Amino acid sequence: MAGLIRNLLLQTCSRRGSKFSVRHLKMALLSSLRTPGLCGALYYTGTRSISSGTLHIKDSLNFWSGGRVSLKDVETKSEPVYEPATGRVLCQLQACGAADVDAAVRSASAAFTVWSKLAGMERARVMLEAARLIGKRREEIAEIEVVNNGKSITEARLDVDSARLCIEYFAGQATTLSGQHVQLPGGSFAYTRREPLGVCVGIGAWNYPFQIAAWKSAPAIACGNSMVFKPSPVTPVTAVLLAEIYSQAGAPEGLFSVVQGGQETGSLLCHHPSVAKVSFTGSVPTGKKIMEMASRGVKPVTLELGGKSPLIIFEDTDLENAVRGALMANFLSQGQVCSNGTRVFVQSSILPPFLKEVARRTKAIQIGDPLLDETRMGALVSKPHLEKVLGYVKQAKKEGARVLCGGEPFIPADPKLKDGYYMTPCVLDGCTDDMTCVREEIFGPVMSVLSFDTEDEVLRRANDSALGLAAGVFTKDVKRAHRVIENLQAGSCFINNYNITPVEVPFGGYKASGIGRENGQVTIEFYTQLKTVVVEMGDVDSLF
Repeated sequence: MAGLIRNLLLQTCSRRGSKFSVRHLKMALLSSLRTPGLCGALYYTGTRSISSGTLHIKDSLNFWSGGRVSLKDVETKSEPVYEPATGRVLCQLQACGAADVDAAVRSASAAFTVWSKLAGMERARVMLEAARLIGKRREEIAEIEVVNNGKSITEARLDVDSARLCIEYFAGQATTLSGQHVQLPGGSFAYTRREPLGVCVGIGAWNYPFQIAAWKSAPAIACGNSMVFKPSPVTPVTAVLLAEIYSQAGAPEGLFSVVQGGQETGSLLCHHPSVAKVSFTGSVPTGKKIMEMASRGVKPVTLELGGKSPLIIFEDTDLENAVRGALMANFLSQGQVCSNGTRVFVQSSILPPFLKEVARRTKAIQIGDPLLDETRMGALVSKPHLEKVLGYVKQAKKEGARVLCGGEPFIPADPKLKDGYYMTPCVLDGCTDDMTCVREEIFGPVMSVLSFDTEDEVLRRANDSALGLAAGVFTKDVKRAHRVIENLQAGSCFINNYNITPVEVPFGGYKASGIGRENGQVTIEFYTQLKTVVVEMGDVDSLF
């Protein structure tokens, strides 16, 4: 879920009639250039309205029935939300209880009654207006996302663009929903209707808060459903902005509602009798619990879960391109990306030059204030998570891995950032398949490099995982590329690139990495149900 890099280049980065290439953007993102570039997707020339350590949020973050909702009993339900860049408290989170969840679902049910009867073109108009408003508020949304999440402003802008493009794409899909006509004997016929499910629940993760809210809501509402969305309690701030935007765009009250909270709130949503479907992005253990809860009501689920994905680099590759791909596969959003290719398999003959160059480039990544354009790596999302990731590096060293660079806490020069959750990006050499850093999802800026000799060997080792979200191959041999991809047990695969996720193509995994897909035309199938209608044009041929 790393962003729509290629699409954004073609749509936002033209200059003097020519187009920038994907290679240029990747260089700008991770080559640690310290001077502003030319592409508007990367740099902002206006006046910044927010700086790290200055934003204080007082408004309620819950939203249903057309507006923000302040809850009662705040004393027992409020939890602090932190700004990763500074470590300070950003706001207090009001968690929704049973009555609040019920109110949000009832509001969503009322909206569904109206919204589901609209023509696809009517729904598309509202969605396109929402996309326009997102584009208009791009910098504001990106800045708030950075303050709550800690990622660089460069990446946050791309995430907002991804959300906008997703809504635009599914606005187009809303106008194409159709069934099938089947001719039967005697002039009779049958047809199918693709109908909405009802009230859908979306449960988001903390690594892409605004983008995930759009990725889940856009296909749902395009199909005529309504949605109640629960963000991660770690990053609750920007989902309510999307709710306000949908409302301003003309959506009926309750079409997209936001309820805040943790496990208890999520459980209430999954068990609610009026909820028709649950879509979740997050960890495998939590995904299993959600699937179990939804099964009690026989509710369909979409699960986008964890990954421990392989990136395979063959000796005939363009080494410079492979290094760039490995950086993109490991260090976007401080390494907090489910699809990251954190098991980097490098053919033995090119291992030394690869390690030298990838370490050099990793050391040059600029860490610091995520709201500055020159920053390429911001803060990890929370202090506990930072300590967890550093613990993985420590464990890797105990198990025999060699740290080529990074893996240490980092304190930026700016005094206001001294309590932020920063670390230096890490490259581990000498890794083996049985090491903890290779077996478990770290979800941080830690690249584990392993060597291999033959294609058969690396395929066997790459598939030796309970997870199967993504995989990548770098090679100049087109036959080998497609042969290897065919044999990799992963749902989202890349050849000579990595972490490119256009909204036009499906995203999702194999094995324990999830069920269903997000984005692409196929997603319509996960937010609709099929009704078959048989029409008899003659008399009933009865056996009785």
